[in-house]
Amino acid sequence: MPAPAPSPPRRRLSKEERLRQLLDVSWKLINDEGADALTLGRLAEEAGVSKPVVYDHFGTRNGLLAVLYQDFDLRQTAIIDAAIAASKPTLKDKAGAIASRYIECVSTQGREIPGVLAALNGSPELSAVKSQYQQAFLEKCQKILAPFAGPQGVSQASLWAMLGAADALSNAAVAGEITEAQARDELFQTILGMVRRSK
Repeated sequence: MPAPAPSPPRRRLSKEERLRQLLDVSWKLINDEGADALTLGRLAEEAGVSKPVVYDHFGTRNGLLAVLYQDFDLRQTAIIDAAIAASKPTLKDKAGAIASRYIECVSTQGREIPGVLAALNGSPELSAVKSQYQQAFLEKCQKILAPFAGPQGVSQASLWAMLGAADALSNAAVAGEITEAQARDELFQTILGMVRRSK
């Protein structure tokens, strides 16, 4: 009887590949069981790695949550940037691109991102991480919408109101309280109204 063929040697993942694997497993765990189930020990178990590997990447649970939020924000930013670049140079097209892609990004991430955001709000250091990314998004929107606004541009208060509406609408769509189309259309109208009031 012939001997069984040896298993191919396992390839060691690079640090970047391991990070991507750990983030993907984290998102799946949050999706399946909620953000409260995400601990570094549980992540190590689900990813099939030792705890020191996970601690080396994130340090603490807060570190993991911050990296997850950064991961979401980088993908969201790339999607919105591509939509803005492809849109026509009109207020309706720019507002439509911002609204549709913002709602789409949160909806695609499903129940995971609200859980991460709730956890971020529970820690001052993580709230600062979230605030940094929010500020960058607001600055981006301000620049995109500036050609259509009055001489003073869109106010910070209006931009924060738009972001609050975007978060509330996308969370309502994820929860099934409204449709994704309703969320997108309402955010689109909110952006148009905000820019028109700035004139």
